Amino acid sequence: MKNFLIGGVPEHFNLPWYIALRDKKFQEKGINLRWKDYPGGTGQMATALRDKEIDMAVILTEGMVRDIINGNDSKIVQVFVKSPLLWGIHVATTSEYEEVGDLKGTDAAISRYGSGSHLMAFVNAESHEWDLKNDLKFKVIQDLDGALDGLPKGKGDYFMWEKFMTKPHVDNGTFRLIGESPTPWPSFVIAVRNDILENEEDSVKSILEVINSVTENFKTLPNVDEIISKRYGQKIEDVREWLSLTEWADRQLTSNELENIQQKLLELELIENKVQRTNILYSF
Repeated sequence: MKNFLIGGVPEHFNLPWYIALRDKKFQEKGINLRWKDYPGGTGQMATALRDKEIDMAVILTEGMVRDIINGNDSKIVQVFVKSPLLWGIHVATTSEYEEVGDLKGTDAAISRYGSGSHLMAFVNAESHEWDLKNDLKFKVIQDLDGALDGLPKGKGDYFMWEKFMTKPHVDNGTFRLIGESPTPWPSFVIAVRNDILENEEDSVKSILEVINSVTENFKTLPNVDEIISKRYGQKIEDVREWLSLTEWADRQLTSNELENIQQKLLELELIENKVQRTNILYSF
């Protein structure tokens, strides 16, 4: 039995992994795969890959591309969720800010530097034609729990996080949703450390085969909307809307998608240069 440790955010996108683990699908392939939650998101997982704490990660596309360019010794093996991520732009319910334009020059609460909440703050700022050097400021709050505690106390003025995961906190009056910012590329990819790819390529392929077989039929699983609603504390109508918008994949990033991501990161000065496709993407 081969041992692998994979990291991911504890969110509904990753329920297919839980189902595959519950049903012992990986063990049928001779693989002992263990899952580790990373509530801090992409920046936390990228560091875990660098430090060899995990072998693989289900991670935000733009964050992983950036970290590989900046020296993470890993590669993207495939897209996991091909639909865009809908980032909600949230303020504390008592905040004086009413619309996204009011946030110019205020503090964005981010989980950590290099995280999705950090990178998407740049994308959002650019879409509103803000000055990226003077109109963007940051407060590190670690994760969603940190934002729930910090924003009402004035630690950060706004917080960008996946719209549906934060919806219960909008419903209960902790946050107000004042805008949305979708990613202009597939939202999640699966990344694997290069030493694992060199030594365990066949096992990685088997892991991908298992998870792709689950995602292929995920939306047709009996009562999947009720399972998600109960597990993640979401209203059933929100879950159904999310399911209608979300598409999983079993393919690699296209050259155009990767070019768009690198070009955007370069324009935002989040990378110093573009690199070859083969430095980022792995082909079996």
